[in-house]
Formats: sequence, structure tokens, C-alpha cells
Amino acid sequence: MTVIFGSIWCVYAFTVFSLIPMVAPGCQNTLLYISNAIQLIALPALAVGSAILARSSEARADADHAALVEILDDVRQELTELRSLTSGIAANQAQDATGGTTMNVSADTFIAVDNIAPDAPGQR
Repeated sequence: MTVIFGSIWCVYAFTVFSLIPMVAPGCQNTLLYISNAIQLIALPALAVGSAILARSSEARADADHAALVEILDDVRQELTELRSLTSGIAANQAQDATGGTTMNVSADTFIAVDNIAPDAPGQR
């Protein structure tokens, strides 16, 4: 019933219904009675529908919050692992500063720089 009363067609119907006394003023009392009956039925139905929608919305919000907290925990765990993996890089670079520097990724050498001289002018 909430969906019906929330539609634009219901607005159009009630607009036409409210304009009927202008065309037929003699039936104004009957239309007022019908209008009051509709209000007595519709208001509690809308209140119940609104409460049901609020409950489902709250349950959805709780589920979304739980999922986001789980994702945040995963990101924090991955960040901790990344920090532990990269903690020795600065120390290794400081030790290798006297000679060539080798950067290792896993067990494979990724970049090896051994005192490369800058390009002489005119050479590329």
C-alpha cells in the first residue's frame, strides 16, 4: 500500500478527486466523507510501511557496516605485512651505498646499478 500511495498516479488521482467539488458542489459532503475514510485507512498503512522500510534499511546499514569493518581489517593486515616486508630496504640501501646497489624482488634480481658513469656530452 505504501508503494501505491507513494506513486505519482496517486497524486494525480487525489488532485482530480479534490477538484470534483468545483464541478459538482452538491456532492461535497459525500466527497468529504470519502476523503476522511481514505485518510483513516491510509495514514496507519503508511506508518506501518514506513516502519517496515526503516527496519530493512537499518538491517542493510548494519550489514554494510560489518562488511566495511571487515575490509578495513584486511587492509590494516596487508599494510602491516607490507611494512614488515619493506622494513629492511632502507637498511640494505645504506649498506650498499659504498659500492653498487642491487635491488632484489623475491629471489630474482630486478635492478643492478654499479657506479654507472653519467653520459659524456654528445653521447646518447
